[in-house]
Amino acid sequence: MKKLSTIFAALAILLTNIMCVVVTYNCTVLRYAPGNSAPWDVGLLFAIPFVIGIIVCSIVSHIAKKKGK
Repeated sequence: MKKLSTIFAALAILLTNIMCVVVTYNCTVLRYAPGNSAPWDVGLLFAIPFVIGIIVCSIVSHIAKKKGK
């Protein structure tokens, strides 16, 4: 169970980094591309699936760590 806990903790950290890149890219594209009708804040909506995944990975990691003791 400890190995599973470590894998999900690493996955949560990886998702955090990927989320930052994706959201930054989408906000930049929406802000500086000509002809966009959506405000650049819409790019922040791309963070929602990542946040859900980070929370799920953190919960699974915590539960696996508890069961491993």
